[in-house]
Amino acid sequence: MPQPRRFSQLDVFTAVPLLGNPLAVVHDGTGLGDAEMAAFARWTNLSETTFLLPPTDAAADYRVRIFTPQRELPFAGHPTLGSCHAWLSGGGRPRGDNEVVQQCGVGLVRVRRHGARLAFAAPPLMRSGPLEPALVARIARGLGLADGEVLDHQWVDNGPGWCAVRLASAQRVLQLKPDYAQLRGIKLGVVAPHAAGGSDAQFEVRALIGEASGYEDPVTGSLNASLAQWLIAGGVAGEHYVAAQGAALQRAGRVHVDKVGADLWIGGDVCAVVTGTVAL
Repeated sequence: MPQPRRFSQLDVFTAVPLLGNPLAVVHDGTGLGDAEMAAFARWTNLSETTFLLPPTDAAADYRVRIFTPQRELPFAGHPTLGSCHAWLSGGGRPRGDNEVVQQCGVGLVRVRRHGARLAFAAPPLMRSGPLEPALVARIARGLGLADGEVLDHQWVDNGPGWCAVRLASAQRVLQLKPDYAQLRGIKLGVVAPHAAGGSDAQFEVRALIGEASGYEDPVTGSLNASLAQWLIAGGVAGEHYVAAQGAALQRAGRVHVDKVGADLWIGGDVCAVVTGTVAL
């Protein structure tokens, strides 16, 4: 028999509801099987739905499983921040004073609290290096780019399978009208700098996913984490910056990047939009 379980729908990477990236969270996924979790994720039809569980690693405060409507992910950024917010709001008490340790498919991920904002420590890249020439050419066709508009490109995969290209200007990023037939099977990040003084953010980011019929993700923590590693290592970005994402979808996400020592922190605000129970 289905049982009532606490449920939240959150908006991540924004302090203003409806301007970030929504996330569905089932606060207690104990007893739910893979098929049940996948079915609920398909039903919510959000980019991700998460299920909080007791940790199986003694070093973790909680465990999370992350589902898209198509599959389970080993890691994703906005589900990490949103799940941590849900765990804390549900009475979770971390072992550490200022850090929460999340267990997920890629292992342990640290999340720190800085006032009302949460930030996760970027996991290491699983794949890096330049993209293959044929893939770059296909991406250029899919974005309608002329020769020379791709200034740089890189595999930036920290779990979901991201690759990325860098363009000259934020304005050009926002002008793109992706052809998802050309981008089928590709998870693509596009990034470029804002002109000095032209925005409260230093970079504009878009996340284009060539799955199903193709779609754009509003604000993407995992992609921004891997982009930050690439941009900072290449000297394109400083160690502290803000990335804007979601404008093409009438959102206003803000991702705060801070490199502190060896750690790269990806932060954002989280706000609750829907709270209640779900029968699962």
